[in-house]
Amino acid sequence: MPDDVQRGTQLPDSRRTPRFAGVTTFCRFPALDQGAPGTVDADALDWVIYGIPFDGGVTYRPGARFGPRAIREASQYVKPYHLELEVDIAEQLHMADAGDAPVRPYSTRETLEEAAAFAGGLGNPSRTKLLAVGGDHSIAYANIRATWERRGRPEGGLPLLHFDAHLDTVDTIWDEKWTHASPFIRAIEDGLINPKRMLSIGIRGPLNTPSDLDYGTEHGVRIITATEWFSGEGAERMDAFLAELGKDEVYLTFDIDCVDPSFAPGTGTPCPGGFSSRDALDLVRRCAGVRLAGADLVEVLPDRDPTGCTSLLAAHLLAEILALDALAATQG
Repeated sequence: MPDDVQRGTQLPDSRRTPRFAGVTTFCRFPALDQGAPGTVDADALDWVIYGIPFDGGVTYRPGARFGPRAIREASQYVKPYHLELEVDIAEQLHMADAGDAPVRPYSTRETLEEAAAFAGGLGNPSRTKLLAVGGDHSIAYANIRATWERRGRPEGGLPLLHFDAHLDTVDTIWDEKWTHASPFIRAIEDGLINPKRMLSIGIRGPLNTPSDLDYGTEHGVRIITATEWFSGEGAERMDAFLAELGKDEVYLTFDIDCVDPSFAPGTGTPCPGGFSSRDALDLVRRCAGVRLAGADLVEVLPDRDPTGCTSLLAAHLLAEILALDALAATQG
């Protein structure tokens, strides 16, 4: 890295500035104010994290529009040093919170277009990676599009690592093609992701019909159901997928409903039989060594999260995702 490029993130000293004081940003990262040059060196940013407070694409319980706000609040106690990976994300990565993307509450399509345009203007397009916080899973399309464009529009699309209870490749619901059940079918159609290099982990629960899985399987999406994971066969398949990636960058999308509702009740489409909080952290840590193109975390619904445990887990998962890239930075 050139000597004139800033490295690391200056965090408030919690022994001088209490974590419960000051303006709330994701993980206490500095705020990126595009209209106030000098507060953050935008050109040197490794990651920008931002919210997309939108849930107009949900098919069951609304409320995930408040997810970014709740996760920001819960993230105040996230600390930068990763004990298991032995890496300090604040030392290795220059990061900032860019606030929230604009939303059009009555139009999913317009929201995704505006969010993608907003994300496309953050930081240094040739350097800065994007971490979007939802909101429902429809917002993943916007961040994937912005990421695909910033990574040079790779032919064939980006590889995708997908943690979820649902495959999210449904074509239409209520005659609507832009919902939280369809971000990946739309991204595949638009060439943003490569279905033959897509792995979905944690899929479970009853389906409307067996055909719900047809699009994914016919296009080469690899699926590890929750039952397959707990039977012991999933880990080897996941490791094989990660090995296949080699040095190629992969986009990571994490729907909090892949976690069992006993551990993460604050979500709009809960499904029993999922991962524990520890399982979720271990799943992300298992990705150590991958190179990330971008990421998102979605579907936190604070009104169904009376103890705040879902938002807290989501905040820690954001740090886990960033730790993967911090580790990659130490490995060159």
